[in-house]
Amino acid sequence: MFPHTRRTRIVAATAIASLIGLTAACSSSGDGGSGSTDPEVISGDITVLTWRTDLVEDGTFDGYKAAFEKAYPDVTVEFEGITDYEGEVRTRMNTKEYGDVLGIPNTVTPAQLPDFFEPLGKVDELEKTYRFLRDKTYDGLSYGIPVVGNTQGIVYNKTVWKEAGITEVPTTSEEFLADLALVKATGSIPLYTNYKDGWPLTQWESHRGSISADPEYQNKMTVSDAPWAEGTDHFVIDSLLWDSVNQGYTEADPTSTNWEESKALLATGDISAMALGSWAISQMQQAATDAGQDASIIGYMPFPHQTDGQFYASVGGDYNQAINVNSTHKAAARAWIDWFNTESGFAEAQGGLSPLKDGPTPSTLVDFETLGVEYVAQNPGVEGEESLLNDIDNEAEIGLFAPEYRQRLVDSARGATDETKEQIFDDLNARWAAARASIG
Repeated sequence: MFPHTRRTRIVAATAIASLIGLTAACSSSGDGGSGSTDPEVISGDITVLTWRTDLVEDGTFDGYKAAFEKAYPDVTVEFEGITDYEGEVRTRMNTKEYGDVLGIPNTVTPAQLPDFFEPLGKVDELEKTYRFLRDKTYDGLSYGIPVVGNTQGIVYNKTVWKEAGITEVPTTSEEFLADLALVKATGSIPLYTNYKDGWPLTQWESHRGSISADPEYQNKMTVSDAPWAEGTDHFVIDSLLWDSVNQGYTEADPTSTNWEESKALLATGDISAMALGSWAISQMQQAATDAGQDASIIGYMPFPHQTDGQFYASVGGDYNQAINVNSTHKAAARAWIDWFNTESGFAEAQGGLSPLKDGPTPSTLVDFETLGVEYVAQNPGVEGEESLLNDIDNEAEIGLFAPEYRQRLVDSARGATDETKEQIFDDLNARWAAARASIG
């Protein structure tokens, strides 16, 4: 367990909404297997789908399996690690065979939750124990519980930045770009996009709300015809990515990037920084240890922007574990979810924010503590409009949490297409406005 430290103030509750859509399957009317909690009467074999293939391969999940099965002797749990988690699970959800327990893909909209997942209970009741739930709720019911809470920032190699002569954390995009220029002079790749794997680029979207320090930012997007107008969160976020690539501060050939390799390259200083959620800190620290470095060389800085002299960072749940509505062992599946979140110690071990309301702040976020970063969580849409942001995004065919959206920006910035940044922003605004008008 990590030691309890001062908890940074949370400005507002709930998680960052996920986007895009899936074709609905069968509907649900179950109770999430929340009947008996007696290990003596809960039984069955369950399959847990996981995006953490590294923890399957290194045996970490074997330890969880042994501990859980000791507590529930008539339940057998098996893990299936999936590398292309979003893509493969999204495809499998067109059938009934997508495990018993799984992390809800980011492409499932709130309105689709009842079609694929078993309700776990009323959100107001579950929030007495858990936080970061609102992202996966619909009509007052919760369909998933996050395995860990994340904040957003930029993970970096402190040694490289020190060698570059940088002594202060950048507070503006201009300062950040100037720092990347100093880093480039050391021979390190200043900022790595992980373009080829795609999903790491979606991490940039999660900074929305932190620029404006506004928990209503995503709801305000639903009443705006120009979310990429100058000064908006999206304008600032996407401009920094575009400018970083355009000024030559990212990898020379983004089409050949490699996620697993990038962790080792950051640890050795061949890469200077990557924009990733706080879940990545412990992975980078482990990579540093594996490379014979001290884990403390891995630092975490907030997005280079301040509001009234204050850093803010988005916060919300990671993947939410949920129960396949087609599962034949829902009680065992629910037992796994509750045990994993309350007994396994997973969140603490991964250096993340606990999904439990009384959970500790992890030591991995000591840099944020030192800087006095305040957390901003996005409020959900009002009742009846929980899926409005997703609906607009779908109609506009942008895909805010899809990699193609920001791969387009990278391709423009590196000269692979003829589009300018301004043309892309104008196009995005026009499509967004048209989608709002179409939806009404």
